[in-house]
Amino acid sequence: MQRGFVDMRRITRTGLRGVGLLAATGALCAVAVVPAVAAEPGASWQPELSGGSGPGVVVDDGGARFDRATAVGAPADESSDAEASADPVGVVPTGLLTLEPHTLDAPTREVGSTLVADTPPGSSATMDVRGRKPGGGWTEWIPAEGDRAELPETVREVQGRLVLSSTGTASPSVREVTLTAEPATESEADAESGPQAEAAPRSYSVFATREGLEGGTTANGHKIAPRDRFVALPSRRALSANGKTDYSVKVCAPNGRCAIAPVWDIGPWNTKDDYWNPSNERQMWKDLPQGLPQAAAAFHDGHNGGKDQFDRKPANPAGIDLGDGIFWDVLGLKDNSQVQVDYLWTGSQRLSAVETEGAPEVQILARPEAGAESVGIAVDATEVPVQCTEGDFVRIGDEQYLPSSAFAQLPGDVPGCAAAPAGPGAAPGPADDDAAAAPTTPGTAPADEPETPGTAPATPSSPSSDTPDPATPSGTATGGTSTTPDAGGEPGDEPVDGPDDGPENGSVPDGDRQAAAGTVPGSAQRGPSGTR
Repeated sequence: MQRGFVDMRRITRTGLRGVGLLAATGALCAVAVVPAVAAEPGASWQPELSGGSGPGVVVDDGGARFDRATAVGAPADESSDAEASADPVGVVPTGLLTLEPHTLDAPTREVGSTLVADTPPGSSATMDVRGRKPGGGWTEWIPAEGDRAELPETVREVQGRLVLSSTGTASPSVREVTLTAEPATESEADAESGPQAEAAPRSYSVFATREGLEGGTTANGHKIAPRDRFVALPSRRALSANGKTDYSVKVCAPNGRCAIAPVWDIGPWNTKDDYWNPSNERQMWKDLPQGLPQAAAAFHDGHNGGKDQFDRKPANPAGIDLGDGIFWDVLGLKDNSQVQVDYLWTGSQRLSAVETEGAPEVQILARPEAGAESVGIAVDATEVPVQCTEGDFVRIGDEQYLPSSAFAQLPGDVPGCAAAPAGPGAAPGPADDDAAAAPTTPGTAPADEPETPGTAPATPSSPSSDTPDPATPSGTATGGTSTTPDAGGEPGDEPVDGPDDGPENGSVPDGDRQAAAGTVPGSAQRGPSGTR
């Protein structure tokens, strides 16, 4: 299908050369990205910038401008004009403005974007796009390449996210955004309207480290509270907005305890490593098999010369960071560990949002009865898989239940557990409890894990008797494993393995994921997603 949009990068860069010439005479240049006549008609709309929200962007006088005071650190995109002047590890202050979603009259798989923007030298303005899947969840954010983003499936609701970045004193701004949804082909439209097979989310055994960084700021602008409940994954594609839970994971420790928590930060190590996606869909490292984090391949097999995307040697093979409350209090980990992770947005199971009426979380029970032992938690507002109902309880995994009262609304077609299968796919056992172990052969599934990528997640039945006392763990925080420029603007050195201060004896976390602890001046921030 021929696409009739103008390449945004090419026009922007041409305009920037003009800006550089005019700057010498004190002139100003506004870069206007104007689409050519489309070869095929599409539905176009202009989202209100004032309706957007996110860190590092201020909207006033009808336009969105970069706000350095609230910007977060992020890598310069390959399409970004800021990259040439970025520091040696490619980290630049970045703002994210999530715009209001738009419902379409017809399905689409491709969305064009045009911006009317002022992008002085050293700055850039780009667009991420996502769509709502038939089951109600969102696809991942897809960065527009040039002027378009191709979504992984056909959708009828689209949302844009404006990405502004700057490496110097320049402040990019955007006055207008136009999104155009190309009509889906007949076969794509038929697939969208046809019956949807229920499939389990992708699930992989990966090495987990503790995030630490209390008082710091995550990539979505969240202030890290003591004993916080969230996770970080090494890709912006699955980053939830601050306070939102569009992208959540279920992470299970070797002892059988599990947590369902939102993705609120980017890392560890890499920032463009959506390793849970098929190799040909990965934003970076397409030569690696699905399910293998690049840091693990670099650490164990010398991939990319044994270095991550920022030319550092990973000190561990981590593929996920866990907030301290998840690491210590929920999973009961004492040290970094192999864990089983379900990437919940990647499946097509029924998902329903947890609503705790003010509590930070709800307990996951081993049996469908009041007083059953807890085997983990689901953070408030996270969307969890709903398999079936049994009395006043909902099964969300093998021997994992939540009370029906924990949901604001359940799908009307949820079957009773007596008539329901155990769940899509085969359920593997708990993750390998060897904390130092990670797949040494790319694509090799750990013990007790199915060898076929994307199979059903591990759903351990109950915690073991040797669950560690959360008052004494020492898990290594990874605040030093990613690099953010220090106060002097220079990149960090080699990662620091030393742990942050562990939890105090008798301390009881409030678990409030919304708590905004005051920023600690000069405190270490996890780069490249964190900010000072």
